[in-house]
Amino acid sequence: MAEKIMVGMSGGVDSSVAAFLLKEQGYEVTGVTFKLWDDPQADSGCCSADDARDAAYVCQQLGIPHYVLNYKELFRQEVVAPFVAEYLRGRTPNPCINCNRAIKFGAFAHKLRELGFDRMATGHYARCGYNAATGRWELLRAVHPAKDQSYVLYNLTQPQLELLRLPLGDYSKEEIRAIAEKNGLVVARKPDSQDICFIPDGDYGAFLRRYTGSEPPPGNFIAEDGTVLGRHKGIARYTVGQRKGLGISLGCHAYVKRIDPRCNTVELTMEERHLFCRSLTAEQVNWIAVDELTGPLTVEAKIRYAHPLSPAVISPGTTPGSVRVEFETAQRAPAPGQAVVFYRGETVVGGGTITNTEDSLC
Repeated sequence: MAEKIMVGMSGGVDSSVAAFLLKEQGYEVTGVTFKLWDDPQADSGCCSADDARDAAYVCQQLGIPHYVLNYKELFRQEVVAPFVAEYLRGRTPNPCINCNRAIKFGAFAHKLRELGFDRMATGHYARCGYNAATGRWELLRAVHPAKDQSYVLYNLTQPQLELLRLPLGDYSKEEIRAIAEKNGLVVARKPDSQDICFIPDGDYGAFLRRYTGSEPPPGNFIAEDGTVLGRHKGIARYTVGQRKGLGISLGCHAYVKRIDPRCNTVELTMEERHLFCRSLTAEQVNWIAVDELTGPLTVEAKIRYAHPLSPAVISPGTTPGSVRVEFETAQRAPAPGQAVVFYRGETVVGGGTITNTEDSLC
């Protein structure tokens, strides 16, 4: 009897081809789309009603069942509310990572067991498999680095990896579109979604205003020596390393160096080199390739999704569950709230949330 697999389908080409490939491999495939957010501004884009219709149509083309699972309240609690809270604290969260943890591989894994499925799958570009030498399930980078999404999957647990299939890990985006076109899938040329699904217009400030019902309080832009330079429009509108859209004219380039929610200040530097840091601390760490970190380990680390890998040494932090990261070369603007993910070769060792950085290079 064929294994029953539930495929998370967003209505895009990647998850659609994932379902197609798994059916070709002999699985008994069912497509599932998550209902996550209601917003009149989100009629199109990731997780929208249009996407659900596209996913349903692809399932009809493939001759497989399609269901919609309502996770709106869980999404609000576990993704949107923390996103808002982090921005109001002057941090830069990654809601897609929280969504993967809580919804796509948390609630999803629970639901598939409840419904009697054997496996789950998504259209992420990454690989996973069992390492007999270590006795652990591993998460690996995609074969084609340009589309690798292992960074946003670092929170996966051993039980989740055991259930998971990632059929796109060996393919390029071009190959996936070619498979979709060859097999007549209606989403073959559908554009990729680039925005956060609950902020399709990319205006974080406006979203925070709608969600909280109030304007973030203005405060002072300050220089590195504490001199007041002008007024900002609320710390939630800024992120470490930002240069454009600051809303202040100083006659030269200025960059956000630090955000202090206690004083409601945004510290600016006129020298980009002051954004570079050699070390940082991360908390809420999830380990995949090891049970725990017992001593220094040489890795390559990535401080944001599109950032290149950089050699580093990680070691246990001063508080339980934390890790200290020391880079071989200074990194530009690590942002508290973002993830730092650790690799050894193709393998994801683990990752955590950046909490603070050491003093910048001066």
